[in-house]
Amino acid sequence: MVRKAILAVLFLALGTVTALAADFNGKWTGDVTTPRGTQTLTFDFHVDGATLTGKITSPRGETDISEGKVDGDNITFAQVMNFNGNEMKIVYVGKADGDGIKFTRTMGDRPAVEFVAHRVK
Repeated sequence: MVRKAILAVLFLALGTVTALAADFNGKWTGDVTTPRGTQTLTFDFHVDGATLTGKITSPRGETDISEGKVDGDNITFAQVMNFNGNEMKIVYVGKADGDGIKFTRTMGDRPAVEFVAHRVK
């Protein structure tokens, strides 16, 4: 009887931890300030366990998300872009914050850029 009660408490506790993880699935949009001005990015996230896939749409077109991971309220992924024949990797690190995701975006040795993305309704 005690064993069943302990198992029930463990099951409930683990279920609560899972329920606290952010739901990143779906479309999100955010405005990023770049040297060329403000650009609107749209993210189409697909989460399967801890794996994140999807696409990013920018004024330069659509690219696949790579190296995507989700850990609770944290999200990380990369975007590989081609600029005039040179490949550039952009790394995004985000954390769920209310109805948005606070992102830090880094590209090469350029300064990091912070922005917030919001779910598309």
